[in-house]
Formats: sequence, C-alpha cells, structure tokens
Amino acid sequence: MRIRATVAAVSGALALSALAVPAAQADDSAAAQRADVAKIRQAALAASGKAAAEEGKPYALNVTFSNFKIAKAIKVGTTEHVAATVTYTLTHGADVNIAAADFITDPYIYKGSFASPDNRLYGNKPAKCTAASATTATCKGTIDVYPGGHELINSDAGTWKAAAEATALNGQDPAGETFDITKTGYKRQDGLGSTLVQRASKLTVNASPEPVKKGKTITITGKLSRANWDRGTYNGYVEQPVNLQFRKKNSSTYTTVKTIKTNATGDLKTTVKATEDGYFRYTFAGTPTTPAVNATGDFIDVQ
Repeated sequence: MRIRATVAAVSGALALSALAVPAAQADDSAAAQRADVAKIRQAALAASGKAAAEEGKPYALNVTFSNFKIAKAIKVGTTEHVAATVTYTLTHGADVNIAAADFITDPYIYKGSFASPDNRLYGNKPAKCTAASATTATCKGTIDVYPGGHELINSDAGTWKAAAEATALNGQDPAGETFDITKTGYKRQDGLGSTLVQRASKLTVNASPEPVKKGKTITITGKLSRANWDRGTYNGYVEQPVNLQFRKKNSSTYTTVKTIKTNATGDLKTTVKATEDGYFRYTFAGTPTTPAVNATGDFIDVQ
C-alpha cells in the first residue's frame, strides 16, 4: 500500500498530511486506523513553533524496534498484487498496552530520506503482535504493493530502507470533539534494514531451425524485458549482458557458450554451430533494479 508525497514543494506538516492518504485496497477499518495514525504522525513530526505548541503533540511512546526481517528483494510486475512478509521485535515499557484495540504498529519501507521520503509502502492492515514477555512482542505484518494502482514509478526501483512505527490512541478518538492529542503516544524508528524493490523481468529464447543437421548454423533469438511501472507494460531492457547457455540432452547442467548484449529494444540474437541434441537458454544475472531471470530451455534436435 502506497503513501506517496505527490507535491515536491509541500513541506513540514502539510507534507506529512500528503503522505497520509492510503491506497484504496485497505479495508474500511484499516483505512480508518490509517487516518487516525496519520493525524498523530503529523502532529508528532510537525515543525516546532507557536502553532505546533498550541495544537499539542503526542508524547513519545516508550517502544523500540529490532530484529526486522524482510525479503532481500521484492519483485513487482505491472498488475499483480505483491505482498512481502515482515517480522520484527517490539520492545515496550510496562505502561504500553500492546493488546489494546487502539494500539497500532506498522512496518514500512521508504524510498529517499527518512525525514522526507519520496515514497512509502505499508501493509493493507497493521501488524499483529504476540507477547513474548512482559515487555517484548513478536510482530508480523506485510508490505503490500499494487502496481496496477500506480503505486510505483520506474525511478522507485532499487534500494528501499526499512522502518516501523507505533501509535497508542489510549481511548482517544481523533475525530471526536473532546480529542486530546497529548494523551496519545507515537514513535517511529528507522535504520532497521533494507530491501530491493525491483521491476519484474522476463526472458525468452528460441533456437531454430529445428531439426537441424550437425555442423549447420543455429540462430538463437530472444528478448529481455522488464516491468515499466510508468506505463503498466513490459518493455525491452536495453544494452544488458545476457549469457547463452547449453545443456546436453541427458544432462542437468547448463554451461555458458557466450555472452551477448540486448539491443536497443531488448532483443537478443546470435548464432552457433549445431553439435548435438540439447537445450539452449538465455540467462540474465540481474541488477539492483531488475531481478535475475532464466529463459526456459528450448530443445534443438541435431541430426
């Protein structure tokens, strides 16, 4: 689920408000919680000054986060929802009731700086925590991504950093007339880890003619493409090194024949001499923005 700052010129409390609009995929209760947390977050992180002092702030919630675990890479295509599981340890003071219905904690990842991120991704719902002791809990949540909802743009691909936050409403209703924000608590923490958010890749191969006589030329074509989040399509990944590999008919091991580069449209084409029955495939090692991928081997019958 995305929370993106869409207006670069916005700053301070207004920027935090811009970050508070959740994606439509969250259910109604989760969306309501998101709105409550956003109001608390906005006040907690607002610039200091007379206006901030008059409005009040939540107190610093006595919690810390550790043992944050997330997949090394999150591969995102153009339409399908992707959910990445996150686990972490929440350590809290005796005065923090993590079992309360209005205690909310979330893992999230962000692109850019912690203070002013370009984009953030949350889960559809808050994390669920299980007490491990009187002051520690093991929490589990997700990072949910909906590329079809324009949650990502191509420049978002690469390294994202991990953080977590917790909010204790303590019975306060942010929409109520008697709401007292100073009776709510909030804490966020960065430096918990990182992951790669990558543009999902595809790779094809075709060896022809088939069958072919021994010693004759085989032409092997293919295409390397990756998700274009800006357009919602897959487009060629240009000027990338790709290995051509061969596996003998009765073998399970591929060996590299040569390395070539994709052209200006992501296409591949090379030739080899036919020697024996077997499978040809292209394989791509990947980059920080695009995951590794292997084409399914194409059998060639050498006569």
